[in-house]
Amino acid sequence: MDYNYHYGNKYYNYYDKYGIEHTLYKKLAPEQSQNEQPGMEYLMNPKPIFDNPNYKGSGKLKDKVAIITGGDSGLGRACAVAFVKEGAKVVIPYYNEHIDAEFTKKYLEKLGGECLLLSGDISKKEFCQKIVKETLNKFGKIDILVNNAGVQYQADELTDICDEQFDWTMKVNVYGMFYLTKEVLPYLKSGASIINLSSITTFYGDPQLIDYVTTKGAIVGFTRALARNLALKNIRVNAIAPGFFWTPLQPACWVKEKIPSLGCNSAMARGAMPYELAPTFVFLASDDSSYMTGQVIHNNGGEIMG
Repeated sequence: MDYNYHYGNKYYNYYDKYGIEHTLYKKLAPEQSQNEQPGMEYLMNPKPIFDNPNYKGSGKLKDKVAIITGGDSGLGRACAVAFVKEGAKVVIPYYNEHIDAEFTKKYLEKLGGECLLLSGDISKKEFCQKIVKETLNKFGKIDILVNNAGVQYQADELTDICDEQFDWTMKVNVYGMFYLTKEVLPYLKSGASIINLSSITTFYGDPQLIDYVTTKGAIVGFTRALARNLALKNIRVNAIAPGFFWTPLQPACWVKEKIPSLGCNSAMARGAMPYELAPTFVFLASDDSSYMTGQVIHNNGGEIMG
């Protein structure tokens, strides 16, 4: 894998739907799309860069056990790699991306890590119960929960969002987080960390992602309320609101013509690769953030500031 890969020309010009010309420093990727949510990483071109070879672990998560939903690909995979480099054991619940999941497991094992894969529907309470049971059977404890799994659909108008899509988006993105956090909570001890994935889209209100934005806004509220609820138990709850990262969620959501322009509105005028978010996960999971709870970290290339 080429970690110095550049996508096309140094500058990429395109016109938006209003005929306004924009300039990107680097386009995120060529036009492409997938017809299935939450998307398959092995089908993407170029492949997302999920591991920074210059990142060296220092034992910040030594002997910790982390559950990372959707850790088979995308941001979850980058998180799992960084956690293993820091000494953690990981459990990866995923939906049906079996090829991506097996690749991730083998990659983590090559790094010297331990990984348990569990396939199922995170929106089902029974699967969340299974995740906790299998994690305890395998590793005996839970120290970190990363609620990363989610789905995202593009729709130009509110009237284009059918009831089934709204229901599914809400159940995966919100119910899944609620069910799993509730099941994990009795086993978390002082010093544990919960990390929830919100989105930059919540903070500027993406007009083509109304149902998705609704769920990601709910995650911000959930994070802040739960953080106050658990603060005196020394269990920290924080969120990350990523900008546009090159993950399977993007080609599985957007029309193919939009892909090259993702990230164009950031101050850095580009989208990002998953490895660029990995240290943020480590920071929130480790004692480096011991006095931080109820916060939302914005890693978005400067698209949203303040």
